[in-house]
Amino acid sequence: MNILKPAALLLAATALAAGSTAAATAADSPGGTRVTDLQQTAGQVLADSPKPLRVTADAVEYEGLTVTDAPVTKGAQDLPCDYGHLCMVVKGTKFDFYKCQTWNLTNWTGDGPFTNNQTRGTVAKFFNKDGSVRWTSTAYQAGTASWDPIWSLRPC
Repeated sequence: MNILKPAALLLAATALAAGSTAAATAADSPGGTRVTDLQQTAGQVLADSPKPLRVTADAVEYEGLTVTDAPVTKGAQDLPCDYGHLCMVVKGTKFDFYKCQTWNLTNWTGDGPFTNNQTRGTVAKFFNKDGSVRWTSTAYQAGTASWDPIWSLRPC
């Protein structure tokens, strides 16, 4: 018998015990670098940096939020956003909020499109650093916003 087989099995078992697998990681797979970039961007603008629930080849999903590449749009009216969601583009990344909670933010700067496609009449609030309301959006509404700076938001 070949001694390399038992050695390979021992090496594989050691790697599994250490938490490693032979399968490609997200960073090694096609699109994996972009997923890492999405996680990094989300971490830079979500002050609480929640732990992702799921990472796929093209999205990072949190409880109540999905982060993806921003779609190419002709204007704010073209930003795709499912019913019941508040979507916006910040720093070239699309944030799709669908959970009613306060989201603390950091480095939320620049301008970008938004679509408030929540239940008709639902008011999304965007807050200053001191907690005062900077501006609101009542569903349905779409437009371009200045994020300079938004410190927190509440989609509902």
